[in-house]
Amino acid sequence: MYDWNDLRVFLAVARNGSTLAASKVLKINQTTVARRLEALEEDLQLKLFERGQSGSRLTEAGEDLVAEAEKVEKAAEALASRAAAHQRGLAGTIRVTASESVANIALIPALSEFRRLYPEVTIELVMTDATLSLEDGEADVALRAGAGLPDSDALVARKLNEFVFGIYCSREYALSRGRPTRPEELKDHTLIGPDGPLMVQMPGMAWMFEQAPDAEVSCRANTMTSLSSAIKAGLGLGPMVTIMADQDPDMVRCMIPDPVPKGSMWLVTRAELRNVPRIRAFIDFVTPYVHTLARDMEAKGRAVRKAQAEAMAAAAAPMPQPELS
Repeated sequence: MYDWNDLRVFLAVARNGSTLAASKVLKINQTTVARRLEALEEDLQLKLFERGQSGSRLTEAGEDLVAEAEKVEKAAEALASRAAAHQRGLAGTIRVTASESVANIALIPALSEFRRLYPEVTIELVMTDATLSLEDGEADVALRAGAGLPDSDALVARKLNEFVFGIYCSREYALSRGRPTRPEELKDHTLIGPDGPLMVQMPGMAWMFEQAPDAEVSCRANTMTSLSSAIKAGLGLGPMVTIMADQDPDMVRCMIPDPVPKGSMWLVTRAELRNVPRIRAFIDFVTPYVHTLARDMEAKGRAVRKAQAEAMAAAAAPMPQPELS
């Protein structure tokens, strides 16, 4: 068995072309480099270099072993990096939960960049519209939408963003049945209703049905994803977060309720976890990421809505009639 440290000497000589150059890189004297190289050749029972006045040239066996030695080097560096990360507390697992819509739009793209910055941290992502209990350890961190702070002394939260809800329909629906722009017009349209407490409490949902209590209800949705799909399919009108819906050219904004329904995005964790280094790193990364994402989404939404309005106006314009001769 060879001494693993001798591989560092072998690679240094191979990369720098001589024992003298390798000694300067390794910061040890040339005699030590030569001695350790000889020890490695003896252990392996192979001649690794042809030595001459111009330096050291790899033998065929030496050239063949360089790639394998580099694998050992990378493994050693990875082990050292992981050990250092554990010392800093920047290694381990974070179990993160979010709804499917929030995860797809805000969290999954963020996790890709976070993993590049903190490769020793493993993220376990749970996408569910159910509210997992952070207090009971079902997750470490949650991205949650709501109107206020979590009602628990065991939890701490950071507000990431505030958003507005509007009433939307599909482009196809608007072209075929018209786009209501005033609350009193809702009674003449088909609505998509809520199913389950989370959807009943969605900002804008109660307001919509207060304006049109007798309106036709085509279906009921129990998640934001299913609500969005139903609206885009032309099944009726429903409330959506404006910065999400405005980006979709198939979604048409009808109106913003008055008073304006608002919600907030919160990043929540247990109080005893907030200063754990990997949790703190995650919180400090996600916060500015979401702020930047929201700003970019708003800009894109404005551009999409402008193009959409122009296209719909053109589609609704009467066809020019040929002139009679």
